[in-house]
Amino acid sequence: MNKEATHTVPHILPMKLYLGVGAALIVLTAITVTVSFFNFGPYNLVVAMLVAATKASLVALFFMHLKYDNKIYLVIFLTSVVFLAVFIVLTMFDTLRRDDIDELKAEPIRREAIIYDSVQAPKHDTADSTFKVPDTTE
Repeated sequence: MNKEATHTVPHILPMKLYLGVGAALIVLTAITVTVSFFNFGPYNLVVAMLVAATKASLVALFFMHLKYDNKIYLVIFLTSVVFLAVFIVLTMFDTLRRDDIDELKAEPIRREAIIYDSVQAPKHDTADSTFKVPDTTE
């Protein structure tokens, strides 16, 4: 590796740029709060992730000086942020829509667990194999 490749020139960014990026972060935070009052259905997470990924990129690019460093670091970082956002969104879509395919069955994993000994014995209908939680409102 030659000396020029390892030597980085220190740079000082103008205060105006830092204040501009800070203002952009405040505006994006206001957008996040404003968007939280609207219901976009399953796209709530997409909007939140877009804003969060943009904010993270601004911080890394300007406050961490990634924009002025070797460009391979910039590409690696931004690619990672994009893939992380995509994977979180896909995972949340799967989690939120899972019951569309397989109906959820709410019943204890192990009916004879000791935790149920201290509670009133559960009423179990032998004809129906579903577990019925005792009514405690009486």
